[in-house]
Amino acid sequence: MQQSAGDGGPVKPGDGDDSYRSIVSDLESLIGHLRASMNLIKTAIAGELLPGNDEIAGNVVVLDDITPRYIRANAALDTCNASLGIALQLLQDAAAPPPGARKTAKRARRAGGSFGQ
Repeated sequence: MQQSAGDGGPVKPGDGDDSYRSIVSDLESLIGHLRASMNLIKTAIAGELLPGNDEIAGNVVVLDDITPRYIRANAALDTCNASLGIALQLLQDAAAPPPGARKTAKRARRAGGSFGQ
């Protein structure tokens, strides 16, 4: 059984619209938090490279052992950001009915049939 992204409870088939909105909202929130973390890392890196830093002498910048970690962490977060963005886009694309699908479903209901069975 699938889990909803919001509360960890089971997703029931009849809860489609609420589950969808919950999942999309959670993904958007995750993307927002991820981007905020990326901005914090960029700020930390920039702070290490500011003039007045004791490690800057002339035109030579000495990177401490923290900066490479920040750079690797930022790269990993960038990959996560891209993956979450793709997941969100796929969900949004799946929620949009294909062109003409609503008209076809209405015709099927009027004809007494059921769409998709």
